Amino acid sequence: MVTELKSSPVAGKKFDHFKGLSMVLLGAVLWGVSGTAAQVLFQHDGFDAGWLVCVRMSIAGVLLLAGISMKSGPMRSIAVWKDKRDALRIVLFGIIGLLGVQYSYFASIRYGNAATGTMLQYMGPIFITGYLALRQRRLPSISQCVAVFLALAGALLLVTNGDVRSFSVAPLAVFWGLVSAMTLAFYSLYPQSLLRKYGAATIVGWAMLIGGIGMACITPPWHFTGHSSFGAWWLVCFVVLFGTLIAFYVYMSSLKYISPSEASLLSCGEPLSASIIAVACLHVQMGLPAIIGGLCILVTVAILALNRRKDR
Repeated sequence: MVTELKSSPVAGKKFDHFKGLSMVLLGAVLWGVSGTAAQVLFQHDGFDAGWLVCVRMSIAGVLLLAGISMKSGPMRSIAVWKDKRDALRIVLFGIIGLLGVQYSYFASIRYGNAATGTMLQYMGPIFITGYLALRQRRLPSISQCVAVFLALAGALLLVTNGDVRSFSVAPLAVFWGLVSAMTLAFYSLYPQSLLRKYGAATIVGWAMLIGGIGMACITPPWHFTGHSSFGAWWLVCFVVLFGTLIAFYVYMSSLKYISPSEASLLSCGEPLSASIIAVACLHVQMGLPAIIGGLCILVTVAILALNRRKDR
């Protein structure tokens, strides 16, 4: 009996750690699958990327803020607007950060495919590394330099499929993929103080809603184009609920049980799942050089995540 009592806290910690790992993997897989679902909507059903981003962010933002209001009270969800400086920062984060990363990611998928768009987005850590090196006025570590080299080599293999004489991916897909990587870096670095002050759910909820409203000024949700069918609207629901709301919720909840560095490392499941599903279900052709390029980018994320873990 004594042995059981002593071992139970350890077993509980192990279970919580396993639960955290499972949650972040689930979130990463849902993000990857939603990218493939978006590819079907763009290339098969003729949906507009801006329309999907507007609907996705607006609905997810409203649902997330409604959940916060019911759980912690409405005053909790509007606290950020009492400080003018914080209010301006949340608007910038919503437009440049969340809207920027969402639209550029889907635009890359629209002109290319889910695998390429997701892989290029995961070059974001390179921009983070470069920015921090300049800000801290110190050269990147050897592991960071190796990561940058692998990411650049991987991106080259991915977009050329090993033949540098011609791109195997549309130039617009590459352009929007790189924009997605840069906005992902901004999204990761800019809101740190806001997250500590108000909580991730509140900040991301408002940022989603603001980004959705900003996108509505360009592509109103009532200006719908595309082939309307039960299957298409089911995919829209999946992207909004599972690929946005639930994926974010389980990812953020996992941070109660595992460290941010572990969560960042395991988020490699997103590009991996997007690539596997795109190849298996959509018959996207990826040659051996492109596969090697994708693996290089995954290794890049792993190296940078492990490097952050050592620095903590």
